[in-house]
Amino acid sequence: MAIRIAGITLPPTKRIEFALTAIYGIGRAHALRILQEANVAIGRTTESLNEQEVNALRDIIEKRFRVEGELRREVLANIKRLKEIGAYRGVRHTRGLPVRGQRTKTNSRTVRGNVRRTMGSGRRAAAEKT
Repeated sequence: MAIRIAGITLPPTKRIEFALTAIYGIGRAHALRILQEANVAIGRTTESLNEQEVNALRDIIEKRFRVEGELRREVLANIKRLKEIGAYRGVRHTRGLPVRGQRTKTNSRTVRGNVRRTMGSGRRAAAEKT
């Protein structure tokens, strides 16, 4: 039986505390707190849960936590607000640069899209080698 909570199908063979983290907005700490509230043992797998336990998990998650689409919309709205008011963090989001104070002279390749801007920093093509 596949368990669906908040529109996400939980992986059946994983332990429930890790399977719950497949839901956007639930990490390890929240997953453990939810399981404690629902009186579900931590070591059990997702497929070993009965219907009553699944319903208890679903009720707790849907009533007390902002997850998946609702949370994604809220995060996007927060970023949009920062951009509109012209905040520094909004400008960084707009330009595609690191937002949280990281250095950019080096080590911002992932956020900039792995751009190499100096002459000697790129790899040589095979045709250039002699």
